[in-house]
Amino acid sequence: MDISKIGSVFADSLTEVIAKISGFTLSVLSSGYDAGFDDITAFMRLDGEKKSGMLFISAKEADIVTLCSFMTGLPENEITGTDVGDAVCEVANMTAGGAKLRLSGGDYAFTLSSPCVITGKGMSIGFKTKAPFASVTLGDGEISVRLKLIY
Repeated sequence: MDISKIGSVFADSLTEVIAKISGFTLSVLSSGYDAGFDDITAFMRLDGEKKSGMLFISAKEADIVTLCSFMTGLPENEITGTDVGDAVCEVANMTAGGAKLRLSGGDYAFTLSSPCVITGKGMSIGFKTKAPFASVTLGDGEISVRLKLIY
């Protein structure tokens, strides 16, 4: 299985997670390029027997606030920075967990680290040159979320 197929498994999982927590039906806006990162990025390490990698879920702060409001039932103006970080980490955790179930029992089975979050405008994260990656931006006109998988 190549990285684009594994990336599709993660993108499908992210789409399902967003639909469950918010009701938004996201579709692919763009894929197959190095998407970069938005204001808030959650990341997790994926440790497999043969390969290891990293999952990144990134979005603009306003989009995560919207998702957090749906997740918690709080009005958007009551969402704190801590809430936003917790929400994006939970989205990453649920996405990775869904993909893990789909990929279990094969060469791409993995264990997960705890999710972490980094914030900042204009953020960039460097990777080894020519590291295999999958990248997709999902959206519905109201929100958009980026997924990047290095594996």
